[in-house]
Amino acid sequence: MARAHDSRRTVPDPPPTSPDDDGTRRLPEHHVEETVEVAVPVRTAYNQWTQFKTFPRFSSVVHDVEQVRPTVTAWTLGYGPLRHRFPVEIVEQDPDTCLIWRGLEQHPSHRGEVQFRPTRSGGTAVTVRMLLEPRGAAKLLLGSSKGVQVVARSVRRELRSFKDYIEGVGQEGGAWRGTIRNGRVQHDHPEPPRSRVARWPVG
Repeated sequence: MARAHDSRRTVPDPPPTSPDDDGTRRLPEHHVEETVEVAVPVRTAYNQWTQFKTFPRFSSVVHDVEQVRPTVTAWTLGYGPLRHRFPVEIVEQDPDTCLIWRGLEQHPSHRGEVQFRPTRSGGTAVTVRMLLEPRGAAKLLLGSSKGVQVVARSVRRELRSFKDYIEGVGQEGGAWRGTIRNGRVQHDHPEPPRSRVARWPVG
């Protein structure tokens, strides 16, 4: 696997919210939030979600996921013959808790997060939030309430497909339990500084 990118990236701010009179959050115009409860433990749901290459097995829009770098993947989405490939960077990841990402493309741009919370029944509430920041021609499609509703329906459908998949198999098909901070994979034992002195073979 390729070495992690050396440049540091700042963590995207969470979507801004403000409380309404009744105390509930008022979401931004281009904010999408959907939740599904799955009948598997948090660890199982989280482990399966982080197996990005398995998304095409249950998703109707994800056709391929390629691991570009430890924190960057390239996703190919589409309906019918239409295909769109774009890179995504994971900027924060906490096992069994959350994963925060941002799109690295320019048109459209988006940020998002998925959270995992245990339910009283022993299952998991999986919540996906996305903040759409369309630019250029994409703004004509996604820069309206109808465009956001289309994205929300797609996210809802994908979450239900994930629910059917993980509940059907009953266990994760793999796991990556690492932590990511500011777009960098955190290691349990920091790597020693690299020496600038050339090392020659011995023996």
